[in-house]
Order: sequence, then C-alpha cells, then structure tokens
Amino acid sequence: MRLRVAVHTRAPSLQWSEVLRPGRGLVYELLSFGAPELGARLHERGWGETGMVPFGHSAPTFPSTTRTRGQYSTGGTGTVEFASPVPELIEGLAKGLAREHVLDWGGTALRVQGVDVLTPPDFASGKAVMRTSTPVVMKGSGHNEHGERTTRQAWVLPTEPEFPAYFEGNLRRKAQTIGVDPEVSVQAITWVGPKRSFAVSQGRKPGAAIEAEIHGAPETLRCIWSWGLGQANSAGFGWVIA
Repeated sequence: MRLRVAVHTRAPSLQWSEVLRPGRGLVYELLSFGAPELGARLHERGWGETGMVPFGHSAPTFPSTTRTRGQYSTGGTGTVEFASPVPELIEGLAKGLAREHVLDWGGTALRVQGVDVLTPPDFASGKAVMRTSTPVVMKGSGHNEHGERTTRQAWVLPTEPEFPAYFEGNLRRKAQTIGVDPEVSVQAITWVGPKRSFAVSQGRKPGAAIEAEIHGAPETLRCIWSWGLGQANSAGFGWVIA
C-alpha cells in the first residue's frame, strides 16, 4: 500500500545530495507521532526474523517543471510517496501525515496539500512487470574471477552476471520477512537504465533503474510492489512506478 502526498514548493531545485537522503529520516519522524512504539522497534530491530526494514519512498517529483541540466528541478505542485507492505506501518505514517502541514525535505519546504491511499494491483495472474524510477542497488559476493574476496562493498549493476541471483534472493528474503509465499522468481530483466548513484546517510550507492518480469503468488507480488526492488528501499532506492 502507498500514501501519495500532494505537495507544493516555491523552491526551484533540490541539491542532488538531497533528492533521496531526507526520506528515511522523515519516515521515522512521522512514525514518532503516528506509531512511536512501532517506529522505535523498526529502527532498532527491523521487521521479522530477517531484520529487514519494510518500507520505501520516492523522490519528490514535479511533472510540470522544466528540466535544467545539472539540477534536480522542483517548483509548483508535485508528489512524494511512502509505501510499505505492513498495514500497521502505513497506518502510523498516515496518522503522522495528518498532523503535518509542511514536510522538511532536506531544508526544502514541501507544503502538504492532500494525501491519497493507493492499493497495489491484484496481480491475479501471478505475473508482474515492474519498472523503477530510482536506481536498484544490490551487493554481490565481492569475489573476483578466481573466487577470492576482494571487497565488502561489492555493488553490482543489473548488467553484471551476479545480479540476477542476488536480486531474486533479495525478493525471497522480503517475502519471508513479511510472511508470504517466498517462491518468487525473476523471469527476465527487460530494461536497464543508465548507471546512477545517490548520496544517502551511508555514503553513495550506485545502481540503475530496471524493468523486470517477476513471477510469484499474487500476495507476494503485491508486497514487493509496496516495498521496492533491490536493497536500500528505505533510502529511496528501487522505487516501483505505480
């Protein structure tokens, strides 16, 4: 499930370092008002046996702005979205948003104009094609061609050989975290965008937006749609386009 927040700002642009970074902290701030015990538990231990954090958020988007080279253009009316497959988390965020008139997005004031609830597609066929608007990031093994581990920060791009297996494994762990059918498979990666990296609190993470055909139980696919693809969804990566 998603919360689509209509916002308005007079700011003409965001610094690239602030496009995604403020979202995670804002989620915990909203939960501190709407579901403080849940927010604290989620921050300390994550969710379920895996300890993963089951929420994601988009970057603020302003469709009517004119793109300017070298800037992330904002201004006028736009949206920012928050999502989670956990109903209690969505309820807490909705309560937190109900008391907010302005969202502080890294020093830029986004005035709240309304909040809509979006439900995921039913995915009754057990098949889904999901495309992301932000890069999908994944860590690989860190091993070289000789099987030797060379790094712990082994970010792999969707075009690299290790990516599909690690990507599928991440989706299965998400299903296990939420308690839905973990038999989910990636049938094909049908599109890969350009390599991009964004700054978050843990440094810069590289990746690329993708489109992927995913098969699984309808409930599992709905949870994935509400969470995101790849790792670091709580930092805004792997946001699935509604």
